Amino acid sequence: MLNLLSAIGLAGLCFVAWLGSEDRRIVSWNTIAWGIGLQLVVGGIVFGIGSDVVVWINDLLNVLLDASEAGARFLFGGESSPFVPDPARRPGPGVAGRWLVRTLGDPYVNVPGDRLGPDNLNPGFILAFRSLPQVIFFSGLVSLLYRLNIIQPIIKVFAKVFRKTLKISGAESLAGAANIFVGVESAIAIKPFLPKMSRSELCAILASCFGSIASSVLALYAGLLRPTFPTITGHLVSASIMTIPACFVLSKLLVPETTTPETFGHIPEAEEDPDQEKPNPVDSLIIGALDGVRMAVGIAAVIIAILGLVALVNEFFSFLTQLPGVFGDIFGVITLQNLLGAIFLPLTFLTGISLPIPFTDAFEENWQVLWESSVIIGRRLFETNIPPYISLAQLARSGVLTPRALLIVSYVLCGFTHFASYGIFVGGLSALVPSRRSDISALGFKALWAATLATLMTGCIAGLFFTGNTDSILGIPTP
Repeated sequence: MLNLLSAIGLAGLCFVAWLGSEDRRIVSWNTIAWGIGLQLVVGGIVFGIGSDVVVWINDLLNVLLDASEAGARFLFGGESSPFVPDPARRPGPGVAGRWLVRTLGDPYVNVPGDRLGPDNLNPGFILAFRSLPQVIFFSGLVSLLYRLNIIQPIIKVFAKVFRKTLKISGAESLAGAANIFVGVESAIAIKPFLPKMSRSELCAILASCFGSIASSVLALYAGLLRPTFPTITGHLVSASIMTIPACFVLSKLLVPETTTPETFGHIPEAEEDPDQEKPNPVDSLIIGALDGVRMAVGIAAVIIAILGLVALVNEFFSFLTQLPGVFGDIFGVITLQNLLGAIFLPLTFLTGISLPIPFTDAFEENWQVLWESSVIIGRRLFETNIPPYISLAQLARSGVLTPRALLIVSYVLCGFTHFASYGIFVGGLSALVPSRRSDISALGFKALWAATLATLMTGCIAGLFFTGNTDSILGIPTP
């Protein structure tokens, strides 16, 4: 039943986008059919015939994640660092031995072999000492791979698939494919074509920026969920791939194409300046790492500012609880998070997370799963993805969320669909083509809405293929 609800959600989200279309008479049925078809194909591979491949990709990337902690471990305590523990180092007594020491002795005495993790370390410490340094490492690594021309051929393969199946312009296809690996930098490859692009193309490019995640932050999200969702790294890769066709589907519904794009029918080739000297691989690594530092500092700054603002708004609601009578009681349950949860509740329901049927024994439990999931998804709009991912891990670990909800919400959160990224992508694209600044600004929120619906559509795909086999899908042994 829930899988059927997820399937219905695919059509429902397209209908929601069509309602907000600039011209509801123009519908690109080819783009819709092939966009959803590509998602279903990737979903079938991820959750079916290719599940072993996903596990292999997950294990490969986890090796990189573990290696990325080496530098942070050196800076924050060496091999015995309590903040960045070495996974291969477990001296001292085993788990049972440490339990006996704390039971029979002082529970607050450090026992050799202790490792601070998500269960006994504040998530903020994990983010600051482990996750943000991983952003720096992956930013440098991706920059190095680009310099060695390893990523570009993969991007071209995806671009050709998108162009031939979705019947969109080559520039859109190339930018969308590049967004699987990088952020707004993907638009640099199509910079010469930006001035003459249609509004529909610009909206699609922006939507693909909002909807997918860059490789540099993949480690950040994966690190937050790995203890609860062991195969999360591989699934984040698949989510990033699946969201790009969804972004094209929904952006074309919101802003239909009314002209023939300049690059329709071919993939544009980036022109290189022969007089510009390329940095050597080591310089590329260093430059990428420095870009990662700016990104990590920016992430930390945004979290500090946004969470402080959210707390201030909630303090205002708390002050209103002093109003007399029923008004004070109403504001006793109102927070910014709950308001966003209520707004996103219908869309979250369409993903098929749970089906709370009134007057049934499981109604209360299913309603709690749906509500908590909606709150997490809604919080992303203001708080970015990181606090919601932390809450997702905590609620899943405590048993509040089901494995199905954990899978679907982790897919939905995989994107940059929040207000903090609006300035980054709209401002970054406007800087590349100042002559189109007004069009890009006007399309910014449409693209953000399209990307938000696209991530929800990706969650529908995850829900459609979820069979309850937590061992093969989540990496969690079935009890």
